Amino acid sequence: MLKKLIQSIRSPLRKKRAVRTTPEVIGNHQHPLRREQFSRNAVNVVERLQKAGYQAYVVGGGVRDPLLGIPPKDFDVATSATPEQVRAEFRNARVIGRRFKLVHVHFGREIIEVATFRANHPQDDDESDSNQSSRNESGRILRDNVYGTLEDDAQRRDFTMNALYFDVTAERILDYAHGVHDIRNRLIRLIGDPEQRYLEDPVRMLRAVRFAAKLDFEIEKHTAQPIHRLAPLLRDIPSARLFDEVIKLFLSGHAERTFELLVHYGLFAPLFPASAKALERDPEYAGKLIRQALANTDTRIHQGKPVTPAFLFAALLWPALPARVLQLQERGMPPIPAMQEAAQDLIYEQCQRTAVPKRFTIPIREIWDMQERLPRRQGKRADMLLENPRFRAGYDFLLLRESAGEETGGLGDWWTDYQDASDSERRGMIRNLSSQEDGAAPRKRRRGGSNRRRRGPRSDSDGAGNE
Repeated sequence: MLKKLIQSIRSPLRKKRAVRTTPEVIGNHQHPLRREQFSRNAVNVVERLQKAGYQAYVVGGGVRDPLLGIPPKDFDVATSATPEQVRAEFRNARVIGRRFKLVHVHFGREIIEVATFRANHPQDDDESDSNQSSRNESGRILRDNVYGTLEDDAQRRDFTMNALYFDVTAERILDYAHGVHDIRNRLIRLIGDPEQRYLEDPVRMLRAVRFAAKLDFEIEKHTAQPIHRLAPLLRDIPSARLFDEVIKLFLSGHAERTFELLVHYGLFAPLFPASAKALERDPEYAGKLIRQALANTDTRIHQGKPVTPAFLFAALLWPALPARVLQLQERGMPPIPAMQEAAQDLIYEQCQRTAVPKRFTIPIREIWDMQERLPRRQGKRADMLLENPRFRAGYDFLLLRESAGEETGGLGDWWTDYQDASDSERRGMIRNLSSQEDGAAPRKRRRGGSNRRRRGPRSDSDGAGNE
């Protein structure tokens, strides 16, 4: 299917949007950026490289975000110096990467990433040195160490807003691709032909969505047009890289908006195929549960509280799980083994798409396993569950399921009451359960049932039951 898709889009490509061979120079009286706003270490790297005779600029998000009034998370530098030349200038530098060689210059806990100016890949691999560049049969770039000029580097960057170079000495911006114009108009626009750029690296489709969600930008229509058709190309991306991209998508504080865009452009299914099918079967329940989990995650991030991917993946995958459990139960398998086997199969399938590390898959399965155990409260089981290290995560997940409309017979309220009850009250709640099972009239609940205020997350919890 991928081969047919690639052949269908290798029709004559539209002419690339013009990119300036000489930049628009925006002087310091035309923009608000001043060198004092930038990391002192980034300014130091740029100045030392310039004094050594190389071109060097702060580039990318370190320029884009301050223009939008957003504090950059880091500062990257682009230079005419090769990685080996950069390393020679800094004793605290280390060359990293193979597909894309970079230099990390360490200043205590801060790392300034330095990249050599790159050039566009030759369309014919025979014209290039395979040790420096290579593509696969779909056109995806496998190795990218073709060095070039500043103009070349601007041409090969992904989005216009990322092709801005800040000269810390003169405090001027070099704009090769009308990036400042697109920032002012809040547009995500690819440089060059969109189909060709997505073929080179399909992850650019995810980056377009991530930036649109993070910056509250619109994806320009020509940039957006091929995405839905080319979304299946993501299946060709290594699963480890896709896991990293999913973390960036959903743990940047804009997960709910990101999810909406992924679904809109057909990008959610290549990342979470089983969940996408569940979303089609039951859009109201699955959509509400996933959106609520993402909204909770965004709230935690904006409050500066820790989050973990385990609970998030548990929520993203959960809508696909109950149907599988039910199928196994219908074949005669007991509930808990059915849950365990279905969970194992679902996580294995997901890891083929996004290589979720074991440190997350284990707690995912434990959270799900708790959903089958929490209804079993008779005797000493309730106290044993309460002492389980994964109880809090399982309880929070139960509340999430209920908030999405799942009917649990008041199980969340019961566990909320049980956590705050005294020992004697807990014994009464257990006896009440036994009476209900025996058909006797149930005892009055200790507090106001479903009107009872539910227990909030602990101060050391991530809001989703994960410390």
